[in-house]
Amino acid sequence: MWLLDVDGVLNAAMPGWGETPGQGKAFVHGNGYVLRWAPALAHRIAALHHSGGVEVRWATTWVDHIIQVERLLHLPPLGTAFDGVDVVDAEASVARKEAAALHVVEIERRPLIWTDDEAIPHSGPVLERIEATGQPTLLVRPSSRYGLQPEDLDEIDDFLAELTELAS
Repeated sequence: MWLLDVDGVLNAAMPGWGETPGQGKAFVHGNGYVLRWAPALAHRIAALHHSGGVEVRWATTWVDHIIQVERLLHLPPLGTAFDGVDVVDAEASVARKEAAALHVVEIERRPLIWTDDEAIPHSGPVLERIEATGQPTLLVRPSSRYGLQPEDLDEIDDFLAELTELAS
């Protein structure tokens, strides 16, 4: 299971990847927000999703408006880890992301990839609970300025390949 954030992970000021960034506007309650992303990153996420090697779920404050993000980035419809974020503050949003990660490893008992620039704890009880499950886990905290980079996706590919080897 891959929990995927948007802002600071896909949407970044300088997404790089050696190409001109994609750019477009998404709207929330009549307010327009400019998103910038690396088209190659979106393509790799879509390819991983279509390969069946990983299930991707959105874990972002955009979940209630995620169809706009998917259309802008030319991503297939992906599941969401939660909904109803419009009515919560940033702290509550982090709590929902943490709860989603814990649900994957504690309830679903599945390996976890979690990409988030702010919500992934560096220490503390949530991280301890994730580690205590013994589930294979990859936590990727990209720079919010650059978002996920090619080496991050290479790390995800390697993690998924290791899982495949363990399963066979």
